[in-house]
Amino acid sequence: MDTQEYAQQVVRHARKASKSIAKARADAKNDVLEQMAQNLLNGRDELREANEKDLAAGREAGLSDALLDRLELTDDRIEKMAAGLRTVAKLKDPVGHLVDGWTLPNGLELTKKRVPLGVVCMIYEARPNVTADAAALCLKSGNAVILRGGKEALHSNMAIHSRLAEALEESAIDSNAIQVIRTTDRSVVDVLLKADEYVDVVIPRGGPGLIRKVAETASVPVIKHYEGICHTYVDKDADLDMAVSICENAKCQRPGVCNAMETMLVHRDIAETFFERMMPVFKEHGVEIRGCPATRELVPDATEATEEDWRTEYLADILSVRVVDSVGEAVDHINEYGSSHSDGIVTEHLPNAQKFLDEVDSATVYVNASTRFTDGGEFGLGAEIGISTDKLHARGPMALEELTTYKWTIMGTGQIRT
Repeated sequence: MDTQEYAQQVVRHARKASKSIAKARADAKNDVLEQMAQNLLNGRDELREANEKDLAAGREAGLSDALLDRLELTDDRIEKMAAGLRTVAKLKDPVGHLVDGWTLPNGLELTKKRVPLGVVCMIYEARPNVTADAAALCLKSGNAVILRGGKEALHSNMAIHSRLAEALEESAIDSNAIQVIRTTDRSVVDVLLKADEYVDVVIPRGGPGLIRKVAETASVPVIKHYEGICHTYVDKDADLDMAVSICENAKCQRPGVCNAMETMLVHRDIAETFFERMMPVFKEHGVEIRGCPATRELVPDATEATEEDWRTEYLADILSVRVVDSVGEAVDHINEYGSSHSDGIVTEHLPNAQKFLDEVDSATVYVNASTRFTDGGEFGLGAEIGISTDKLHARGPMALEELTTYKWTIMGTGQIRT
């Protein structure tokens, strides 16, 4: 079977499976999720062995430390994958949920209920845990899913899928409800992106190049997970102890992820005092500072930040720093250079906090907390299939509800329109 035939077979099987899984009872889906979680734990040796093949190939190919970190499956990460599946199993099933309803003067009873999207195609890079998260969320929300991970994680993704598929095969749900693309041939992606007849939505998750290719190529609707150029603004009325702690966490806890801080904005009135406390912390973590002229006057070892730096998602130990004169200037900078992902303010001044919340045009906006919380699990959603920076039809962490749409049902007693 050639690549084109293989891709066509996958989308046809997914469409057929979507009809089966859409009708599955909540308890049946939950039982499968519980078994999937146990299968991952039982197969951890197999998962680590497959993952080591990907890590070895990645090192040989010269992948960055940040990408290798995303790729690695430790025992802790396998346990978290399993825990994520069990958390999703415990969440309320969104399918059939009554969104709204009323009775018209003519007696027609209208209801608006949640239904699955149908077939979701997920295209992603480097992070094998996405395979489990996406599979769990799509299963629970009644969708069939086609998973196309990056070539750097092929062995890991196939090993994870094999453990998930075992649970499906022992259930009444069509096993094709979760499929992993088993080839690195890029022509498969072209077929998936044009498969309007079978695929209802494509969700790309990865670097700007991947997102751009999908958005420009697809005729299937796309929900984009664009880059995370996340900001933290330290206001003149900030608690500096809090600000140091938040900025350290936002940048240094895990710099290679999309919700890590890439630009730090600091009010001019407290810049010198704050930098005296903050910069040694960044230096200890090996963070390179690229700053505006005012920053470089106060931080002599900072290099010059270019216009491109303000628009860059580093995913590394590099941070752009700019001194601003007001919360309004900080908001303007974020709205011009940000990616509408996650941005925060550290302040004790409520009007400034409210102005920031009201005017920053991002999917998630924080006051006195780290942007690292932008995550489906941290939001209590169990997991996420991505963090949408779009405005239609989902925004922010995409979990169960965001993987459904709705339909109207109308009950009558013989009414006709006149």
